[in-house]
Amino acid sequence: MTGKSRTVKILKSDKPAVAASSSRRKRNCLPKKTAKERLQEFWNIFGKDDEVLVVISADPDSLASALAIKRLLRYRVKNVTIGYLNEIRRLANLTMLDLLKIPAERMKSFKSDKFTKYLITDSQPCHNPGFEDIKYSAVIDHHPVTQGWQADYVDIRPDYGATASMMVEYLRAAEMKPSVALATALFYAIKVDTQNFEKKAQLADAISFRYLFNIANQNLVRKIELSELRKSELNYFKTAFAEMHISKHRLYAHVGRVRTPDILVIIADFFKRVHEVSWVFVSGIHGEKLVVIFRCDGYKKNAGILAGKTFGQIGAAGGHRESARAEVPLKNLAKADQDFNTKTLKRLTSRHM
Repeated sequence: MTGKSRTVKILKSDKPAVAASSSRRKRNCLPKKTAKERLQEFWNIFGKDDEVLVVISADPDSLASALAIKRLLRYRVKNVTIGYLNEIRRLANLTMLDLLKIPAERMKSFKSDKFTKYLITDSQPCHNPGFEDIKYSAVIDHHPVTQGWQADYVDIRPDYGATASMMVEYLRAAEMKPSVALATALFYAIKVDTQNFEKKAQLADAISFRYLFNIANQNLVRKIELSELRKSELNYFKTAFAEMHISKHRLYAHVGRVRTPDILVIIADFFKRVHEVSWVFVSGIHGEKLVVIFRCDGYKKNAGILAGKTFGQIGAAGGHRESARAEVPLKNLAKADQDFNTKTLKRLTSRHM
């Protein structure tokens, strides 16, 4: 793949299932690359004088994966900077950054045009408008493949539970034992993205997890895990309980304006524990966007597909079988939906169920 650009082509919308099936058959015909082959192709992109920017939307998996990339490139390029686009508000993520001393910077704090190579990990160029205007040399991710972009090196494995699991394979292929801080970051990332292996994962995720177990600092992992809620955020739970509506084993709650969308994720994951509930929909407004979090048990259900059907035409939407997210500019909502509430959330999501 070195020296060539891989283009992810847009599938015809009138026959998505056939196109996807054909694409899978073609991929299955290709010889499977070894970890060392992937590593060498990745390394071949870079030169000693390269200034590299690893672009992420900061969460545990992207932070850990970016840190692993920084380690892989330490002696092969001039410098590696980790830049995150979003504002980090979730307490656990801030604690992870602080305790593990991850050298990540907000992208608006520096000029991104000073770099010679750009990577994106745990995401893809079309996942966020802020990612789209960058020409990437490499994309490493575990989310479903999207279309309309290209990069010199592409490693996307949607069957993996975490990008961090993929990065462990790169490190082991390079015969680089991770430091305690890096191992702890990768270990915690796999725990979070697989939800302690309650979500679909590969044997590869378990192998990487087991490899990291004796290197990671478990006390630091527990400290990060316990840093989840601020006292002020309990009021959002109060609103969610007041707005909550359960019908046909589906729970709906619109929380209103929130300081950070991460609180919607925490609330949705909490409601997912309710025994009689198989679907959870939690929404809120952050800035000028409606954010909707989808959760389900994954049994004959697909949250990612439902999110796309419900909001894909008016915003960014998608995800995995058990969890998904949609972000819709308020101006894109129909006039009748501008005064968004729990009833609106129920009506819109029920259309496609």
